[in-house]
Amino acid sequence: MKILAVDTALGACSAAVVEGTRVLGEEWREMPRGHAEALAPMVEVLMRGAGLCFAQLDRLAVTTGPGTFTGQRVGLAFMRALALALKKPAIGVTTLDAMAEEALAKDESAGWAIIAADAKRGEVYLCARRRMAPLLAPLLVTLDSVVTHIEAAARELGSRVVVAGTAADSVISLLRAAGLQPLDSEIRQPRARYVAFLAASLEASSPPKPLYLRPPDAKLPGSSS
Repeated sequence: MKILAVDTALGACSAAVVEGTRVLGEEWREMPRGHAEALAPMVEVLMRGAGLCFAQLDRLAVTTGPGTFTGQRVGLAFMRALALALKKPAIGVTTLDAMAEEALAKDESAGWAIIAADAKRGEVYLCARRRMAPLLAPLLVTLDSVVTHIEAAARELGSRVVVAGTAADSVISLLRAAGLQPLDSEIRQPRARYVAFLAASLEASSPPKPLYLRPPDAKLPGSSS
C-alpha cells in the first residue's frame, strides 16, 4: 500500500511517501509558520523523487491536531482536496499519536509512551500510547495534573516509559518527582512517515476533521463574540 502523508499542525512541515514499512521519500522542515506556501512544492518534489504519480497512491494521511489553528487547517485542506480529486481515501491521525509511534519505534526498551505538547497557559495536550494501541486519548490538561491522568497506566505498565512533545522537559521532571524513570525521546514534532504507518492500520471513513481540544482564540469573520 502506497501512502502519502503530511503534517503541518505544529511547528514543522513534513511529508512522506511510504509503501508498507519502506519509506520511498520524506522531507521535514522545522517552521513555526509558512506551511501553506511550503507544503505543495514539498509534496510535488517528494512524489517526483519517489518516481510516483498521484494516481498510484492507495490512500492519503494527514495530522488532524492538536496543534495551531492555522497549521491544522493547512494540511487538512490540502489533503482533503487531493483526496477528492484523486478519489482516494484520506485518513486522519493525531499529532500526539504520530509522535508516540516514533518514540516507541526508536526505543524498543520502552513499553509505552507519553506525549505532551505545550498548549500555553500552563496546559498541555496529553496522550499515552502503547505500540499501535492507545492508552489515553488526546486531551487538554493542566501541566500539574499530568501525573494524575497517567498514573493508572503507570501502575499497569510499570515505569519504563518514553516521553516526547514540546512539553517533554516539564513532564519528565514531574514524572521523576512521582517516582517514575522516564526516558527522553528527544522527539518534539511529528514526522510524516509515522503518520503514514499509523494510517495504514486505520479504516477510512468520513473525511478527516481538525481535532480542536481548545476553541480557537481567533474568531472567523461574522462569528459572535
